[in-house]
Amino acid sequence: MKNLRGAFCAAVIACMAACTSPTPQAFTTLSGLRYADFDTVVDGRENELFVLTNPSGMEVCVTNYGARIVSIMVPDRTGTMRDVVLGFDSIADYLNYPNNFGATIGRFANRIAKGRFQLDGQTIQLPLNDKGNTLHGGPNGWYTRMFEGEQADSSTVTLSLVSLDGDENFPGTVKASVTYTLTPDNALQITYEATTDKKTVINMTNHSYFNLSGDPSRPVTDQLLYINADRFTPIDSLAIPTGDPLPVSGTPLDFTVAKPIDSALVRTDCEAIRNGIGVDHNFVLNTGGDLKTLAASVTSPSSGIVLEVYTDEPGLQVYSGNYLDGSQVGKKGVAYGYRTAICLESQHFPDSPNHPEWPSVVLEPGQTYRSQCIYRFSVQP
Repeated sequence: MKNLRGAFCAAVIACMAACTSPTPQAFTTLSGLRYADFDTVVDGRENELFVLTNPSGMEVCVTNYGARIVSIMVPDRTGTMRDVVLGFDSIADYLNYPNNFGATIGRFANRIAKGRFQLDGQTIQLPLNDKGNTLHGGPNGWYTRMFEGEQADSSTVTLSLVSLDGDENFPGTVKASVTYTLTPDNALQITYEATTDKKTVINMTNHSYFNLSGDPSRPVTDQLLYINADRFTPIDSLAIPTGDPLPVSGTPLDFTVAKPIDSALVRTDCEAIRNGIGVDHNFVLNTGGDLKTLAASVTSPSSGIVLEVYTDEPGLQVYSGNYLDGSQVGKKGVAYGYRTAICLESQHFPDSPNHPEWPSVVLEPGQTYRSQCIYRFSVQP
């Protein structure tokens, strides 16, 4: 494992011989995270905090456990740096309180109905962890795993994982990686890659919870959401797709023009909103896999911070924090309450292994799975 903090710490230690100064582990990030609170061993592997920076002063912190984004510091309209993602102050809290905050999700993001699908005539039965279905790869999905980290430079880190044949009953030994790159123009590029030695299915994403106000005690309901999608996949009360995509036109899920998130949430007269307990739907993007075409955006009127999403994936799962209830106390002691975040998860469609007519999630030996998502930040005056 390589962390650029090592060279910095060596210089500090040398200085300590001549003067009194804090130990290297006492140093904190711009977001207020302490390196020492992430420096431990989990499942026999060393966990660390990797810090990415750019010339604009932006900072992103990532940790091995679940290959997670822990914090993202961006400037608001006054130039004040704000942390715009939910998470915890220490690795202990990530381990003690089950969560997906900032995690890399695999092998299969989103839900698989009854945890069951057919592959080459064989029935694959996965462990169930969501009302009789399988969610985010199962109870021991990759969000619970230790990744190996390698930081190439001050702006890039790659985290890798070997998932053995039979892991959560998925076939094939999969070698997967996620690379986070912070660009000079305040974009966080996420690149996923995976190979397998046996035919399998894969669908990776990132599960960051965004609150662009920079105040995680404040609901995101007033933030403006735009989604470049004319269709969505309808769901039942268990959030399982019920059939082919339907038009968003005439429904509360029409975000083809930016509008407050709450404009959809209040529409409990709509079956789609009731079944999702708010917004928790896969949107069929109009982008055609073009990374240069805007897939979605969120804008905070209070901070002026804008998040733009670009992806080569066909879908985007948008989730309005419907299950946050204040029971999880995050960074700086803030309890994460109802709808205090929104998730924007680039993906193939939920339950795709049971819908061969949808974009394929099958990965064959000799192929390389690749997926990209870009979160670009800017400020609205």
